[in-house]
Amino acid sequence: MKRKAVLKRIGIIAAVVVAIIICIIVVAQVVLQSRTSAILNDISGIRDNENYKTPVYIDGIEVIKQDVSCGYAVIEMFAAWSGKKITEESLFDEYGSVVTSTGDSFCAEMNKRFSEYTTTIHKYLPNTELIDKIYDSLASGMPVPFDWAALLGDEWTLHYSLIIGADIPNDKITVANPYGYYEELSVKDFLDRTSFEAYKNMPFYLNLGFAFGIFEKNTIFCVNK
Repeated sequence: MKRKAVLKRIGIIAAVVVAIIICIIVVAQVVLQSRTSAILNDISGIRDNENYKTPVYIDGIEVIKQDVSCGYAVIEMFAAWSGKKITEESLFDEYGSVVTSTGDSFCAEMNKRFSEYTTTIHKYLPNTELIDKIYDSLASGMPVPFDWAALLGDEWTLHYSLIIGADIPNDKITVANPYGYYEELSVKDFLDRTSFEAYKNMPFYLNLGFAFGIFEKNTIFCVNK
């Protein structure tokens, strides 16, 4: 009898724990949906905006094809452009692992490697504010590291790349992608990918990562002198 009572109690506790976990997940998903809706604001007037009439482009950035990780590859590209010698391999040899898997950790590494600049992470920016900050950064002469949904073959991934150009009147954003190529996108396609709306059928574990703040949408890293 005592054993049955103990097992019953354990079962009740387990059921309560499972119910609490489910509630937490549901609440987190609702919060994520709310935050996602808030960033998807109207961009219909962006091409006629006088603030963006001059195309902006950063020269001298060569794409490298990543060997270790996209985060390390972006740091290598930024370093080569800014006159420093930092490679994916040197970063991996120093740490013995990849330490840029989250936005905050990538931002910290940028600040560590480029102490002459200040790198600031901006998360869940509304579409119009995202474009504004990107344009202003490029206009000031700085490329913009960012996080987005990218295709590796036919497979969607969470990926760091470097924004190097914006021609808003002609509906074009230019990206140096460490999968090994330059990529030109329309503003809409670009925003579909920074918001991860393009990543259909995202695996549940990644969805949870966004829900619990491990990953973020419409996220860029502004580098200032």
